Amino acid sequence: MAAFFERKKKPLVGLALIIGMILVDQLTKWAIVERVLMPARHPDMIPLGLVEWFGNPDKLGPVSITVFPFFNLSMVWNHGISFGLFQSDTPYFLIGLALLISVIFAVWLWRSTAWTQAIALSMVIGGALGNVIDRFHFGAVADFFDFHIMGWHYPAFNMADSFITIGIAILVFDSVFLEPKRNPSK
Repeated sequence: MAAFFERKKKPLVGLALIIGMILVDQLTKWAIVERVLMPARHPDMIPLGLVEWFGNPDKLGPVSITVFPFFNLSMVWNHGISFGLFQSDTPYFLIGLALLISVIFAVWLWRSTAWTQAIALSMVIGGALGNVIDRFHFGAVADFFDFHIMGWHYPAFNMADSFITIGIAILVFDSVFLEPKRNPSK
């Protein structure tokens, strides 16, 4: 039994990271939407607690708060994939796609032998599942980080999108620079 846990240490740590990333993503979404943006749009409303928020599928309307000259917190409901691509009013295809990719990446995580792969795969899975929760809950993903310069806005995003993007970047870096060193015969 100890040998099993030793061989599967990376995937088990990856599972803990996935859970942690989902929690960070969902807590961030709740805190920013309910505790920051909701009072800015509806100052007379009492923000929902975390448990109540998950039971309330009402979506906050447009609101934006300037934090820095280049950064706003702006409520955007993303009906597409990351960064607003492939907009759709029916979330079921995107939920299914995200779950399929998560399963494929989970199998890869289970077989991973490198820490960089395990961490990167966990980031992508955790981010994807965080956004899937939003799609089930709201029919869209809550995005609010809005960076801009001279009138040009980078597409709004959230912590889950950040985890996915960083995870993919680490996977690319790993495959280009680290994998050849781990397997020099290939």
